[in-house]
Amino acid sequence: MTARSPVPAPPPEPAAPRGLTRRRLLGTGLAGAGALLAAGTLSGCASPASASGASALSVWDLFQGGDGMLMDDMIEAVSREGRGFDVDRTILDWGPSYYTKLAMSAAGGRASDVAVLHLSRLAGYAPGGLLDPFDLELLAEFGVTEKDFTPAVWARTKHDGTVYAIPLDVHPFIVFYDKEAAGKAGLLDADGELAPMGSPEALLEAGRGLAEATGAAGILFGHVTDTAQNWRQFAAFYAQTGAAFTLPDGGPPRIDVDAAVEVVSFMRRLFDGRTNPNNLDYNGALAAFTSGRGGMAMLGEWELPTLRKSGIPLGAAPFPQVFDRPAVYTDSHSFVLPHQDDPDPARRREAHRYVAEMIKQSLTWASAGHIPAYQPVLATAEYAALKPQSSYAEAGKVAVLDPPNWFTGAASNFQNRMCQPLQSALLGNTTAERAVRQMVREADALLKQPDPVA
Repeated sequence: MTARSPVPAPPPEPAAPRGLTRRRLLGTGLAGAGALLAAGTLSGCASPASASGASALSVWDLFQGGDGMLMDDMIEAVSREGRGFDVDRTILDWGPSYYTKLAMSAAGGRASDVAVLHLSRLAGYAPGGLLDPFDLELLAEFGVTEKDFTPAVWARTKHDGTVYAIPLDVHPFIVFYDKEAAGKAGLLDADGELAPMGSPEALLEAGRGLAEATGAAGILFGHVTDTAQNWRQFAAFYAQTGAAFTLPDGGPPRIDVDAAVEVVSFMRRLFDGRTNPNNLDYNGALAAFTSGRGGMAMLGEWELPTLRKSGIPLGAAPFPQVFDRPAVYTDSHSFVLPHQDDPDPARRREAHRYVAEMIKQSLTWASAGHIPAYQPVLATAEYAALKPQSSYAEAGKVAVLDPPNWFTGAASNFQNRMCQPLQSALLGNTTAERAVRQMVREADALLKQPDPVA
């Protein structure tokens, strides 16, 4: 199965960095790993700034393509006007190897000053000593405090009550829709936005209405051979039931089987292979929606730049609530402090200042679809004017991430193993009951594996 990254494909590397002092793009294959080792950026080989001067703040992230250029713009913004940042930015391909390299560098205690981590991966890094905690008093000095974030997101920044991550964004799994088709189907409210669904039957009826309006499919969802899509959809619907899905160390998993079967049964009804196709892969669903062969698509908000190019009269909304409570499956790109054995106090202070300044630039980041995690930016008139981004901003208040455990989170084997039985159920190859039993077995098997960094 191949993962779909919430980062657009990279363009050719520009000849000159845009407003950065230094910018390096490193791959994640064997050649990339060799380059990192040769350059001394992994554990025990060199200090973070040894390759480019002690004054440069070393930053690792996984943003390429359009997101990478926006990150350049944000770094340029915080580096000008006498703010004094000199940034050595290293960009790696997103995926499991990014997290392996991050762990290796932190285990050596001589990692970068700042790195980006999906918040869903925090439980695999903070407990093992791979991250250093943030000094909240220092952050407050630079204008960032807990009250600047929604409780749903802030709660996941902690391990044992200590904050190890500062969120840059919330990037949810949402719905995009063709406003013209949705209007014909009677799905818009008085403001021209997607009206609430409120029940499973209402979403099924919406699919039928959109299919009639488009003359093709109603709701599009690409999941075949994907390592995350089925899990994103299941996790959103399951959280809406109010049932717990927890993975305590050592097991067994605490999963409400009845609620899970109800959700998978509904997913099978929703993607029946007639009104809404059940056999699309990710790119197939994306292509069908951008060519007008469907009225709605369930996708990550990171697809906004691609969808805008299609010319569709585009609308967007949080993932529809059809069960008892609102819940939207999300993740969050967050800044972390990879562990250093003997951090320099002045550099660590600058790292805090850099993180604070960067999240204040998240209006720029929002142009690609991401919801700013920093609420003062979200509350501005400039963000409210962003369409359709502001239409799904409420998703951040009801954010649901992967259950915290060392093996869960973005690009994890856990998501892949949850997706496989769900895919079989949607394709009609197994029942909802059997799919859920397999999910429980897979979760139990992962819980029996020892944490490699414990």
